[in-house]
Amino acid sequence: MKRVCGYFFLGLIFSYVLVMPVAYGVTLTEVIAGEQRQTEDKSRDKYRHPLQTLDFFDVRENMTVVEIWPGSGWYSEILAPFLKEQGVLYLAHFSPDSKVPYFQKSARLFKAKIKADPLTYGAAHVTVLEPPEALQIAPKGTVDRVLTFRNIHNWMKSGQLPTVLATFFEVLKPGGVLGVVEHRETPGHILDSQAVTGYVSENYLRTMAEAAGFKFLARSDINANPKDNHKHPAGVWTLPPRLKLHEQDRAKYLSIGESDRMTMTFIKP
Repeated sequence: MKRVCGYFFLGLIFSYVLVMPVAYGVTLTEVIAGEQRQTEDKSRDKYRHPLQTLDFFDVRENMTVVEIWPGSGWYSEILAPFLKEQGVLYLAHFSPDSKVPYFQKSARLFKAKIKADPLTYGAAHVTVLEPPEALQIAPKGTVDRVLTFRNIHNWMKSGQLPTVLATFFEVLKPGGVLGVVEHRETPGHILDSQAVTGYVSENYLRTMAEAAGFKFLARSDINANPKDNHKHPAGVWTLPPRLKLHEQDRAKYLSIGESDRMTMTFIKP
């Protein structure tokens, strides 16, 4: 009887373990497949390659990481649970008190998302990056990785790229890495210092990063798209997910997919 009861309770425990929801796995693969990610976000993995990109950036679960301008939180949905137990995550967003209405709205929506899902984001720290005034994205010299996805052109347009690169350099530890994904300009194209099309030259980014004190580490074609010829009526925003021209040539731009992108790393000596 004792043995039967033991088997019974063991069976209950086993059943309980099987049906219990597992919030997150411990690997990037498990986190990327996790239920905390929105279905719409997962549908873009074929263009953004989160597993390959974060592996290339060598992001580990025990690191201190800053994600720059996370927008609606596409990468935050991956980084927050991955770093939750052993690492530290800073999400450097816009200021809720920004003078720019779009920045205000984006920051407000992001904070609401964070607050609504403490299981995913409870351990993350939301900070502010709005150059040139607000630059306190993380304590100086404490960060292993600073990651920015498709933001370089914004700082070129505002003239703030040297300032933000200096900020990234300051918060990183010696040996810390800056990981960048950005829309890539055609090699040899005449430099547009304001990147009005959204496309940025790899050589220009490398020059600016090195001027800030970084050393070039590596590049990858993980996020390359050879279908993108970089020539569109409304720049990169012609392509998905923005599709700025709406229904005009929609099928054509959907067939191209998202923009051709560089993926680069720089190290703080």
